[in-house]
Amino acid sequence: MQEALLGGLSARAFLQRHWQKRPLLVRRALPGFTGVIEKGALFALAAGDDVESRLVERRGNRWQVRDGPLRRQPRGKREWTLLVNAVDHHSRAAERLLRRFRFIPESRLDDVMVSYAAPGGGVGPHFDSYDVFLVQGFGRRLWRIARPQAFALVPGAPLKLIKGFRADEEYLVEPGDLLYVPPGWGHEGIALDPCMTCSVGMRAPQGNELAAGFLDYLHERGLPAADFRDRGLAPSSHPALLDNRILGHARRQLARIRWSRADVETFLGRHLSTPRQDAVFKRRRRTGNSLARRTVVLDPRTRMLYRGDKVFLNGDCWVPPRAQMRALAALADRRRASGSTLARAGLKQWVHDRYCEGTLDLERA
Repeated sequence: MQEALLGGLSARAFLQRHWQKRPLLVRRALPGFTGVIEKGALFALAAGDDVESRLVERRGNRWQVRDGPLRRQPRGKREWTLLVNAVDHHSRAAERLLRRFRFIPESRLDDVMVSYAAPGGGVGPHFDSYDVFLVQGFGRRLWRIARPQAFALVPGAPLKLIKGFRADEEYLVEPGDLLYVPPGWGHEGIALDPCMTCSVGMRAPQGNELAAGFLDYLHERGLPAADFRDRGLAPSSHPALLDNRILGHARRQLARIRWSRADVETFLGRHLSTPRQDAVFKRRRRTGNSLARRTVVLDPRTRMLYRGDKVFLNGDCWVPPRAQMRALAALADRRRASGSTLARAGLKQWVHDRYCEGTLDLERA
């Protein structure tokens, strides 16, 4: 299945030859594919308060961006694009498309963004800091690709547009075609017909994001506290001079902050398993259904990871009994598991609680 998706390449060969190195175009990667959601349903999602969406319109050299909720369709017949993030939270077809790329670690998969474009529509020439797989639904789109370089940006534009963009290659894609674009490569997609494109994006946490999150984690864990005292203080002849006593106090206290490899592991598992800000789980009442004839399926919004003896679920971390770890790891890897298997592992109450909070579902086996 992966070989067809990747143009005859195995996942290993793709990762060695193309991943973060050079683009890959696969014709008919998904034969018969026309998209993951109807146009009307996509616009209905964009009108919701709990969905991240944007409308990008172009008039000559002028660009306009409107953030959702978007409760009316644009009037123009050309040069506009609707973009809706995390459609996999609302469409089973979009979630299935995202899971086709699970040869990439789950911690790197982000979401499926769907764009509907009128003829001439697009978001302009730009580059991303993350990998993206562009799967063409209905309609045709022309992609223009440029090698990584020190791109200059158009000043004052509402989007990060590349100034003076010049393409090295062009690809005309049709329904079912796939284009992989590594981070840093300039690209511009122009709709030739009314068309839908599904962008399977990767998570690529920046250093400043990790640093800020880790400092929050250390603060939550508890930082050393020590009152500042400066007995014997002499009168100051330079009141604005930073005092050596308080400076030394700050150095000593900050030097007491310690963290271990386990702290980094726990933080990262919690950080990368935290759902998107717009993820909303629907709580349910208690259910008395037996797990014997049920399949436990993770909700599309749920992020579940594991490492060593720890399991991370939607930003929470816990260490389950060793007898349960194998069953939980299998559930995380496959995103579904036999209810009877989980029950035998002593996880019946855990499944029930997660079902009630909406992080997993129960389907008939």
